[in-house]
Amino acid sequence: MTTAGQVADRYLLDDENVADPFPYLAQLRGAAPVHWSPVHRAWLVTGYAPVAACFTEPAVSADRIGPMLAQTPLHLLSPEAARAFKIMAGWMVFVDPPEHRRLRGAFRGAFGARQVRRNRPMVQEAVARLAARARDGRTVTDLVADFARPLPATVAAAWMGVPVEDTAQFQRWALQVGDLALGSVQSAQEHENSQRALLDLFDYLRRLVRQRRDAPQEDLISAALAAGPVGDSVSEDEFVAMLTHIAFAGGETTSNLIAVGTLNLLRRPDQLELLRADPESAPVAVEELLRFDGPSKMSVRQVKTDFELGGRLLRAGQRLYLVTAAANRDPSRFDNPDELDLRRQPNPHLGFGQGAHFCLGAPLARLVAGSALTDLLAAAPDLALTGSAARWQPSLLNRSLESLPVRL
Repeated sequence: MTTAGQVADRYLLDDENVADPFPYLAQLRGAAPVHWSPVHRAWLVTGYAPVAACFTEPAVSADRIGPMLAQTPLHLLSPEAARAFKIMAGWMVFVDPPEHRRLRGAFRGAFGARQVRRNRPMVQEAVARLAARARDGRTVTDLVADFARPLPATVAAAWMGVPVEDTAQFQRWALQVGDLALGSVQSAQEHENSQRALLDLFDYLRRLVRQRRDAPQEDLISAALAAGPVGDSVSEDEFVAMLTHIAFAGGETTSNLIAVGTLNLLRRPDQLELLRADPESAPVAVEELLRFDGPSKMSVRQVKTDFELGGRLLRAGQRLYLVTAAANRDPSRFDNPDELDLRRQPNPHLGFGQGAHFCLGAPLARLVAGSALTDLLAAAPDLALTGSAARWQPSLLNRSLESLPVRL
């Protein structure tokens, strides 16, 4: 099967595309930036302009749970599976306006840049502690397992107000929920375990919300409760459901940004030295790492009503893959798009989406990733790749590493 430009319609999870998706995405974007893929039974949208348009197009829906439930109604599922689906259906990422605006209002101000900056000392402390633990007398460590994965999860737990003694269990639940949401579970037993983790996490967070209502502290939950909508325009169950999404989503995205960003810097010593010599440039560097090889490869959408995009007619009910990894290297929007340039400005990448669904946790992800990269480079001046191949996680949605051996 070929596109109009005679580019083969290939599976995006082929080993070659998992390791380096960009050559094929560039071919596809050049031949047909809006392409119907029989392999994926979906539209692959790879051009910058059509991807950006879809983020604000009323005919495009973010609801992925509704179509699934239309095929398998809740009453046909086990009680645990039905409850898990209902929780995920309340995640903002799966809800369209105006409901999306109502739900997002529960976090009014809680994710603002000023609120996020208050976490800077906590981030620095966590980075220093994990960097020291990663070194701990060893010359080689797995940057993913020992640094990139635990750091955002530790910060997210602390920011949400999870007590230190509960942090390890909270992180285990969040990891399993992420596997469920991102389709990484491999067996029926793993799927059942991940569903149970979601239900346990929901119950835990509901108890924590009620504790914070009675005794507020300096954390995300308390700040959101103080803003007022929870219990008024947003129910407690809706609020807790959104917290279950925040528990894994921010950690997963930021951990991938740190790990993949470090890999790309180590492969390009000139860019690594730019950041090492000027740590204050971290905000600009993070934006370029998001554009060049960001943690999210695509967003999944559904066509709600027929509309035209890039000269193609898209029909209601069809699936859309908004391939931001391709859009962020579109030469019609970026000069030298396949080059990593930590001084690139302006940088209108789509790594956090656009429009109503622009990533709520973007300020925290930027803070944690920037601090992690600069503080890690300061703590490990001899950081280098070992020569062992980095192992990539096969995922349609995420650009993530299973492991990254580095020499300290």
